[in-house]
Amino acid sequence: MNRAYLGEFEEIVLLTVAALDGTAYGVILTHEIAEQTGRAVKLNQIHSALQRLEEKGMVRSDMGEPTAERGGRRKRLYSLTAYGQRTLQQVREVRENLWSRFVKPFKLAVEI
Repeated sequence: MNRAYLGEFEEIVLLTVAALDGTAYGVILTHEIAEQTGRAVKLNQIHSALQRLEEKGMVRSDMGEPTAERGGRRKRLYSLTAYGQRTLQQVREVRENLWSRFVKPFKLAVEI
């Protein structure tokens, strides 16, 4: 399988961008990832991962419209590309395959 390498944090960021479906931006990603994973996340970590994912062609960004709650400032919104979607599907298939192979030995080890 010829696929791009994703680190764990990049995968989490990419999944969260996909889940937010075009409404993802730095601050909301920081809050969502912290809430879903229980780990402390800093905004600069999110921005670095987004930059790497954008360079790899897995996400794209566009400037959103100014919003009143941010004093009229525009947000950079991120969305998944087709390549990012294929990459997530490949990662999922690899993980599901590995988990399916792991479950039986794990059950035996727990029962002993």
